[in-house]
Amino acid sequence: MRYKIKHITTYKYADRVSHCYNLAYMTPRHTDRQKCEKSKLSITPLVANTTKRIDYFGNTSYHFEILRSHKELTISCESFVQTELQPCRTQLSKSLTCAETKAALNTNTDANLVLAKEYILDSSMIGVSDELRAYAQPSFSDDKPFLDCVMDLTSRIFKEFSYSPESTTIATPLSEVLEKKQGVCQDFAHLQIACLRALGYPAKYVSGYLETIPPPGQEKLIGADATHAWVSVYSVNEGWVEFDPTNNCLAGEHHIVTAFGRDYFDVTPLRGVIFGGGKTPILSVSVDVARV
Repeated sequence: MRYKIKHITTYKYADRVSHCYNLAYMTPRHTDRQKCEKSKLSITPLVANTTKRIDYFGNTSYHFEILRSHKELTISCESFVQTELQPCRTQLSKSLTCAETKAALNTNTDANLVLAKEYILDSSMIGVSDELRAYAQPSFSDDKPFLDCVMDLTSRIFKEFSYSPESTTIATPLSEVLEKKQGVCQDFAHLQIACLRALGYPAKYVSGYLETIPPPGQEKLIGADATHAWVSVYSVNEGWVEFDPTNNCLAGEHHIVTAFGRDYFDVTPLRGVIFGGGKTPILSVSVDVARV
């Protein structure tokens, strides 16, 4: 599939902002199944300084500074992306067993596997616990294919948790998500990553976009798509494999990757520091994912 993506974020302030410093992750990245053909970031008002770089995780990040007084900030990113299906989508049952995967993680010195083990560690927003380990355990068995077990955990989260945008915030702890059995895609991604790490498996957070298909006979609304989050887990023979617990599926052509990280904090689409602005600003976000 080939997509045109337009992501617009606008902040409206009660009082004037004298200057601000920001970091944006809005440019889709290159992966084994995705190629970003081109991407352009536009910012209003005019920036004083901007720096584009590739961060530690291989994501494209933009640092920008605005020195002129303003009451509104708009960041728009337009990208063209080519995506493919994951090669292993029909081979989950052919992966190593959980026992074989654990043994390889403990003994194999392959460079990619050693680097993947960093994603077993706790991160700023994801900490393992006995409760998370207990929740994950029924999906895994030493003699079963590892990726089949990950798919089982994906399905359990989908079936047992309710999608409820008003139930959580960015600061809601995983313990509360696990107790109340509700949240949004970010919560479900964090939950599945925590479960996998609790059992000793490398897992990372994927930030990106998801094309949404309208009901039959209805036109898709411009701006109706949204930023999305899912999970990537390391399988010894297959490499990184992406699962979407919000939709009970493997990530497919309609999943467009912006960034990989340990959790949401590493790849927040936009964050920064402002001087002035008064009370909490009014934030609006529009994302349009259109097939080309």
